[in-house]
Amino acid sequence: MDKTGLIACTNRLMNTKEKFVCVSRPRRFGKSMTLEMLAAYYSCGCDSADLFRGRRIESDSTFQEHLNQYDVLFLNMQQFLSRTGNQGMIQYLEQAVVGELREEYGELFPEETTILAEALERIYAKTDKQFIFLIDEWDCVMRERQDADELQRQYLDFLRNLLKNQPYVALAYMTGILPIKKYGSHSALNMFYEYSMTDQKELEEYTGFTEDEVRELCKRFHMDFHETGSWYDGYRFKKYRHVYNPRSVVEAMRSQDFSGYWISTETYEALKVYMDMDFDGLREDIVQMMGGGRARVNTRSFQNDMRTFKTKDDVLTLLIHLGYLAYDSIEKEAFIPNKEILGEFETAMSVSGWAEVIK
Repeated sequence: MDKTGLIACTNRLMNTKEKFVCVSRPRRFGKSMTLEMLAAYYSCGCDSADLFRGRRIESDSTFQEHLNQYDVLFLNMQQFLSRTGNQGMIQYLEQAVVGELREEYGELFPEETTILAEALERIYAKTDKQFIFLIDEWDCVMRERQDADELQRQYLDFLRNLLKNQPYVALAYMTGILPIKKYGSHSALNMFYEYSMTDQKELEEYTGFTEDEVRELCKRFHMDFHETGSWYDGYRFKKYRHVYNPRSVVEAMRSQDFSGYWISTETYEALKVYMDMDFDGLREDIVQMMGGGRARVNTRSFQNDMRTFKTKDDVLTLLIHLGYLAYDSIEKEAFIPNKEILGEFETAMSVSGWAEVIK
């Protein structure tokens, strides 16, 4: 599926107030692949004109202007966190990236420089060279170190100092599962424009596969379109009312079989934890949604973390961001999107002591 139209969107944001983009989606919704596409297009370290020949972006007026014109800093935060744990993640990251910059621009900043922002400032001051930042798994610190408040604060401060009001930033595009607005009172990243599962704005088309795209795939791979929809459709936005889970569609086409491919990459325990938080009315809402109904939800109270829950709305909103629930932003309602996800709810309920509900 040709998703290169996204590049035209990011090109229009280049060097504007909206150049800070945070796209949050569930796992296996193509976030890393999107970053790889952007890196291939923008990076001056390769010649990717042939890669994009015949794609949608080639006909866009901005195609040649930005093609392979930038140094790209591609940061996978999950890797840095995994290698260092709670100790020294930021220092390790800066050491690694400054080391790479020194290979290319070592004569432009002092040997003793260890702060990444300082090195980039000196490079820009002497060359006017701007950088594109592509940040994957930006929220891994918040998800995997939920109780490490000091690490989270340091991490947010690092990102703010690296990116905010810095002339060397042409574009910052980061992805994760969680939105970023409300980590307590610490709003260090308020310069980012957010595109989340409750509002993808103009990026709706690039969140998953659209109905037309899936119809074409079903013809190509001789799969039943309606059955594909019952398994993998269900995510709703304002313009695109049918958005399909991309990983699951791909796996179904390749294996020629309908099954739960998305949920096979994570244990049901992840869902069970949140279902067992039986805030007032949560159980009834889940039962209603398993029967094909919908539940009214207020997404605005959610604190965008995985531990601060005050009402059932907070739990339901998290399940929307995790992809276990779909959200109709027009009706302000949550629901189970398809057979694939329904099966995961049934498994989680069967081991959670919900015997009467199962019956």
